[in-house]
Amino acid sequence: MCGASASGGSILIKTRDEISRIRDANRIVAHVLSGLSAMIEPGISTYELDRMAERMSDDMGAKPAFKGYRGFPSALCISLNEEVVHGIPSKKRVLRLGDVVSLDFGVLYRGFYGDSAVTVGVGQLSPRDQQLLHITESSLRCGVSNALPGNRISDISRAIQKCVEKEGFSIVRDFVGHGIGRSLHEPPEIPNYVMNAPSPRMRPGMVLAIEPMVNSGDYKVRVLRDGWTVVTSDGSRSAHFEHSVAITEDGCEVLSARD
Repeated sequence: MCGASASGGSILIKTRDEISRIRDANRIVAHVLSGLSAMIEPGISTYELDRMAERMSDDMGAKPAFKGYRGFPSALCISLNEEVVHGIPSKKRVLRLGDVVSLDFGVLYRGFYGDSAVTVGVGQLSPRDQQLLHITESSLRCGVSNALPGNRISDISRAIQKCVEKEGFSIVRDFVGHGIGRSLHEPPEIPNYVMNAPSPRMRPGMVLAIEPMVNSGDYKVRVLRDGWTVVTSDGSRSAHFEHSVAITEDGCEVLSARD
């Protein structure tokens, strides 16, 4: 679950034991997202996917992180087509051929959080939508490859922005990635575009949730009347990919990697 752009605070450095626990939480998230992705087909409701996410996490002894968080009503954020993030599951929302489906899920496990997201298509997508998903996932890889000790957070932001904009897509600016650990959202913020502001250097022990949100059209977004669902202002389609990563002495470990 992405954070809204806001002021920062102290960055928490995790111990090896804490990173191990965050890794365990993210392995559960990765398992759930892999299972949900395999269920994506025409006719299934977003409510059914939400229920499955909660059952799977319960079976592994984890608590869905988003349910009840600041009043969010569901375990899973599921956003369709022009919805960017924070879509609310519903029995009335049934997947159709050609839909673009973003699945964002997190858990609380043994006192630590995991958080990851993936976007998948329902059946065959249009060439533009296929490219949207490809570029968004590629931009996440570009960001992760720059999550290295000694680099600045802005190096992640620059890599993502360059990957996206050179292909004619746009980066959402109102929502950002974040630190993660004992809290779902911790400092630092991780914008997906370069800001004219000081940017902290990454150090071993930092754990970050990197999550580009990419639109086919303009970068501007708005929030629907439900107070949660974020949609593109121009009705263009959007995609969202996210990994939680740990900065190590040797580089970067992706904690939420899916099989």
